[in-house]
Amino acid sequence: MKCSKCGHENKHNAKFCTKCGGSLIVSGEDASTSSSINSKYVIIALVVVIIVLAAVIGYFALSGGDFNSQSSADSNKVQSDDKSNDDSGSAKTTDSSKKSDSSKSASKKWVSIGRYSGSGSGSKTIKVPKGKIKVKLSADPILNYATNHLYVSGPNGESGGVDWGPTSPVEQRSDSFKFTSKSEEKFTIDYYETVSWEVEFFRYQ
Repeated sequence: MKCSKCGHENKHNAKFCTKCGGSLIVSGEDASTSSSINSKYVIIALVVVIIVLAAVIGYFALSGGDFNSQSSADSNKVQSDDKSNDDSGSAKTTDSSKKSDSSKSASKKWVSIGRYSGSGSGSKTIKVPKGKIKVKLSADPILNYATNHLYVSGPNGESGGVDWGPTSPVEQRSDSFKFTSKSEEKFTIDYYETVSWEVEFFRYQ
């Protein structure tokens, strides 16, 4: 190898010139060697980074899938619970409504809203309120050979009554009827040849 300083020819593998003692190592070779070593370290670092990135991406991918599955399961559970609660609430509401209706029905009864009585012959007009109405009537006839009676009648064909013929037994008779009206009505009580009579009106409330 030729010395770059004195020009002396040295052995090809010599590191120093045998004549002047100068260094025979070329700086380019040192740079190449250093560059080669650095390149190895860079490649190793890149491989490590790639492996780490792959592991992180894989972890998040798996975690994301599990999260979605869990979210879907939780969502289905919430929907199921909501439906169950809705059904339960609906059933409770229905039961409550039934109990309420039953309670209302149980609390309703026939309440007397007017009682009228008299004797002899004549007629009387009274006002009956709207609603579900029941009428009960009874009378005792005078002992004779006439046609005795007690009639109660309304404007819409609601009526009831008792009567006796000339040969009927002289005994008390009674009758009753029901009707429903949407407004107040006037009723007529007509009686003839009676010892006594009585008419009572009831409303279901």
